[in-house]
Amino acid sequence: MNDRYVFPAIFDYADDGISVEFPDLPGALTCGDTDEEALRMARECMALHLYGMETDNEIIPQPTRSLNVKLDVNQIVVLIDVWMPIFRDKVAEQAVKKTLTIPKWLDDLATDQKVNFSRVLQDGLKAHLGVTERKK
Repeated sequence: MNDRYVFPAIFDYADDGISVEFPDLPGALTCGDTDEEALRMARECMALHLYGMETDNEIIPQPTRSLNVKLDVNQIVVLIDVWMPIFRDKVAEQAVKKTLTIPKWLDDLATDQKVNFSRVLQDGLKAHLGVTERKK
C-alpha cells in the first residue's frame, strides 16, 4: 500500500464533454464538462478505485509510461496523482447508515425526550469497545 500513486489517464474530448479512463485501472471511468472538472473527477475516481483495490487486497499494477499509452484522435494523456492518506481518512470518517430495532415504547420515550439516536449509539459503541476516537 503506497501513500502516493500516479497513473496516466486518457482524456477523450467530444462535443458533449470529456470522458476519462485509466488504461491500468479497468473500470475506473469518469467524465467532466471542463478540463478542471474532468481533472477533479479523475483524481476522485482514481483514489476511490485504488482504495477499493487496497481494501480488497488486490495487487495495484505498475503505471504505464505516458509515452507508451496509445491514443486516438481528440485524446491526450494526463498524469493523475493522489495522496491516499487524506482520502483514506475521508472515507473512514464518512457516516454509514445502520438499521436497528428497538421496542416501540423505548422509541416513543426517546423521541419525546428528543434523543439523538446516532449520538447515543456512537457513545454506546465507544464505551462498549473501550475507545474514545478512531484508531489509525
